[in-house]
Amino acid sequence: MVLAVERFSRRRFDGFVTAFAVGLVASFFPLIAQAGSPDAGKLPTKIPAGTVLRIGDPETQRALELSGLIDQLPFEVEWANISGGPQTIEAFRANALDVGSVADIPPIHATWTGLKVKIIAAKFRKEPVAHPIYQLGIAPGVEVKTLADLRGKRIAFSPGQAQGALVLRILQAASLEKEDVDLIELPSKGDAYPVALAGKQVDVAPISGVLIKRYLRQYGADGAATIPHGLRDDPAHLYAPQAVLDDPAKAAALGEYVRYWALAARWVEEHPKEWIEGYYVATQGLNTEDGQYLVNADGRFDIPSDWNDVIVRQQATIDLLAKELNKPAIKAEDLFDRRFEAIATNALNAS
Repeated sequence: MVLAVERFSRRRFDGFVTAFAVGLVASFFPLIAQAGSPDAGKLPTKIPAGTVLRIGDPETQRALELSGLIDQLPFEVEWANISGGPQTIEAFRANALDVGSVADIPPIHATWTGLKVKIIAAKFRKEPVAHPIYQLGIAPGVEVKTLADLRGKRIAFSPGQAQGALVLRILQAASLEKEDVDLIELPSKGDAYPVALAGKQVDVAPISGVLIKRYLRQYGADGAATIPHGLRDDPAHLYAPQAVLDDPAKAAALGEYVRYWALAARWVEEHPKEWIEGYYVATQGLNTEDGQYLVNADGRFDIPSDWNDVIVRQQATIDLLAKELNKPAIKAEDLFDRRFEAIATNALNAS
């Protein structure tokens, strides 16, 4: 894993409030942005000169670069081109990363493996069922029209990743037990699931993003299909090791990063063309059409100012995974550092 240290140059962008103005407003409201939860005052706010955060959040990095907001970060950054559970957990264990971008399962899995972590930011999608991250890919020649048709099918399963938890939730929604299907343990990385579907190694697998479009384009003529699962699958979190959060300088810097993470999310939503060309086309190797497909699929983001409902949903996920994977019980509330709870929404409201 290579950590690239970047020195920031000032950038300009059109059609929106300048990054300088946004950063200036945000800087005037540090205490407001960190208020809201009972223990918000316990979060340090002083960032000593020379404080460095090692961040694995490539999408936000690019949004900050394109918007110019990156120039306003009040700390130094070492960007790591990693995200997701397996990579971030490995980097945390190696003391090579301070914060990472993941879904809802990696913090649970990390805790079960003895790594103390906390969620410090939570983002979702408005109308999540209408804008799912995943669809169920169906292999050519396999007849699956509804969730009930999953009985007896070979389903790709990745314990410790969001896709694995989604499979268990889908089975629960269909009133099916694990024994009613054949779970094929297969890590979800890159195009592993579309390839497994096309090669008929599995009958069903959750696939996401542009992989959905590509899978249907490449194998639709052979009978490949996708169906919606009908559940919300939209959690997007920032999480950090407890050891990092115990460092006052890094904790203060993380509070600022959460603020700019939220501002970056809004910039992306308000500048779809710039995002498509600057991220999907320029860095992900996609064409404009694929980029527009992904923007449409994302819908609008939702960052709650109160995590009570988030914690309830997380607890339901934990309880299901603990039961099905024979893992110990965890209190969902212990996975959230509520000092950060209102920072993101207050930053949005203040700018």
